[in-house]
Amino acid sequence: MKTTKLFAITGAAALTLTLSACGSSDPLAEEPADGGAASGEAIVVGSQAYASNEIIAEVYAQALENAGLTVERQFSIGQRDAYMPSLESGEIDVFPEYTGNLLQFFDEGTEARTPDDVAAALDDALPESLVALEYAPATDQDSYTVTRAFAEENGLTSIGDLAGVEGDVTLGGPPELEERPYGPIGAKDVYGLDLGFEATGDTTVEALLAGQIQVGNVFTADPRIETEDLVPLEDTDGLFLSSNVVPIVSADVEGDVADVLDPVSAALTAEELVAMNVANTADAQQPEQIAEEWLAEQGL
Repeated sequence: MKTTKLFAITGAAALTLTLSACGSSDPLAEEPADGGAASGEAIVVGSQAYASNEIIAEVYAQALENAGLTVERQFSIGQRDAYMPSLESGEIDVFPEYTGNLLQFFDEGTEARTPDDVAAALDDALPESLVALEYAPATDQDSYTVTRAFAEENGLTSIGDLAGVEGDVTLGGPPELEERPYGPIGAKDVYGLDLGFEATGDTTVEALLAGQIQVGNVFTADPRIETEDLVPLEDTDGLFLSSNVVPIVSADVEGDVADVLDPVSAALTAEELVAMNVANTADAQQPEQIAEEWLAEQGL
């Protein structure tokens, strides 16, 4: 497998497309019994109830349509407890997911951390009815993020580089981060860092920009990474559970969709995902337009 949350949903309504007509000249001809696109049925693409996930789902849906498949959208379903039964039963065929978060849904005690290890563990943890296709370089996960000025001033590209910063370094994030395994305790265990901590809650980015803290716990798909010129530091030693964007598909349609969605995943970088989220939050573009423009830019 390749090595290679955000803001409230904008309210885009789920669209249901009509099923394509059967191409047989015999109206009584039987359709294949193996389901999915092979039987003329629509590929059902779902999404969670927030904008970033819906944008990815729309990218998948349009890519499949561009490949000649009929697609039905069931967006804004909610969280995993709400949509996972439908995904496992085959009522939904394709869903944009995140490798680490989904792995923890099935295996709370997983010790996998790196992208490849998480993907391998996810393959083992998924029910037989589901398949994880190639995952994208893009992630939507916790990170240690700094301002570009602070990164350039101190020569920072990775979390480990914080060891060379002179003076005190304070990490900010939600109050519970102080006791989380990827908070100051984990930074000490994994990277040997002695970080101070300040509970900044929902104002972490604001505290970072004001210099109140030097490092912020920011999700990697947050559009403010681009709009505020922030730099997520590379997690080279696996402090965080990697959570790459990945299409989870019904095993019944894997053969119909893999060749279409794998190139989409290969092209979806962290920078591309952030830019799409910026287009939604800052430019008020709808997921349909964002997906269409991105696919055209990528030649997909």
